[in-house]
Amino acid sequence: MLLNIQHNSHYRYDAPVHYSVLRLRMHPQSSPGQKIIDWAVTVEGAKQEASYRDGYGNRTMLISLERDVQELVVRAEGQVETEDRTGVLGKVYNFMPIWLYERETELTKPGDAIRELAASLQVRSDKLAVMHDLMGLLHQKVVYTPGSTNILTTAEEALVNGKGVCQDHTHIFLSVARLLNIPARYVSGYLMLTNTIEQTASHAWAEAHIDGLGWVGFDAANDICPNEGYVRVACGLDYREAAPISGIRFGPGIESLAVEVNVEQ
Repeated sequence: MLLNIQHNSHYRYDAPVHYSVLRLRMHPQSSPGQKIIDWAVTVEGAKQEASYRDGYGNRTMLISLERDVQELVVRAEGQVETEDRTGVLGKVYNFMPIWLYERETELTKPGDAIRELAASLQVRSDKLAVMHDLMGLLHQKVVYTPGSTNILTTAEEALVNGKGVCQDHTHIFLSVARLLNIPARYVSGYLMLTNTIEQTASHAWAEAHIDGLGWVGFDAANDICPNEGYVRVACGLDYREAAPISGIRFGPGIESLAVEVNVEQ
């Protein structure tokens, strides 16, 4: 499948920004299941300072805002050819050791609710089956509800509330998998929807490392393993390490952000 993708992030500030540095993880790479035909990331109101691969293998761009700007536009667009591998990325590795992905973070730290969920899963030697069970269980327990959480919401909070978005499903999945000593990581990327082209955010799902298979994707928000409608962009231990845009800003102004994502054949 050939996917055409456009991702625009438009920042506005009600007062001039004195200084800001942002990290962009918006450039997908060719890997099993996807081939980058063409891709470009451009910015208005900022300049590129560096380009590199981080420890997770993400292609990363570092930009700094021009002094006293009040508007920033970041555009990522291109074509990606995909195939359905039923979620199996395989034995694709970077600098980080596999055991690192069993480490909890502030956003994925388990509480009583997550420990109870982990304990409810049937113990078996087939780790792949356990991860499928977890995906289906999370899809039932946490109702997809836009606006019910934010980027600071933890996995425990989202599970207790019983609602969230793909970021929350992913954090809970990671927390439970790591409790079961299964390495797991956060993936950010794109998903082609069947009922609309226009979206207001990119997508997120989890990958668990299964002995013999390597990395396998699980999208608990949609109760499906990633297929040809998915494009991987970045990964990390949680949202903060795989977010499309992150950084710091100095100045008195209030920031507003409008995001437009279009994914179509």
